Amino acid sequence: MPGVDSEMAIHRLHVDSMFVPIKQRKRTFSDEKKMEIRTKYEALLKARAIRELQFPEWIANVLVVKEANNKWRMCTDFTSLNKACPKDFYPLPCLGRLVDGSAGHEVFDFMDISRGYH
Repeated sequence: MPGVDSEMAIHRLHVDSMFVPIKQRKRTFSDEKKMEIRTKYEALLKARAIRELQFPEWIANVLVVKEANNKWRMCTDFTSLNKACPKDFYPLPCLGRLVDGSAGHEVFDFMDISRGYH
């Protein structure tokens, strides 16, 4: 993402090589949901939070759910991919260290835990 130090924001998945990549079957959506998906997808592309891949090995569907406030929430169904990733048995980093490490950066919060993250 622009303005975010790559040392702080880059993450790579360690996928078990014994798993065969899974391409989930394409889901169908109502026109209303399609419009919402397109809007959110374009916003994520513009923010460079996601990028298009030409020949992805893993394909995961999106889900669109209406929240209590009547707004749509888009999530990705990573069920298959999660099964292929080893579990991380290390504890989360200390919050104080994360806050100290963010000093001097322009972007402090790009993941909203209350609304999900990408």
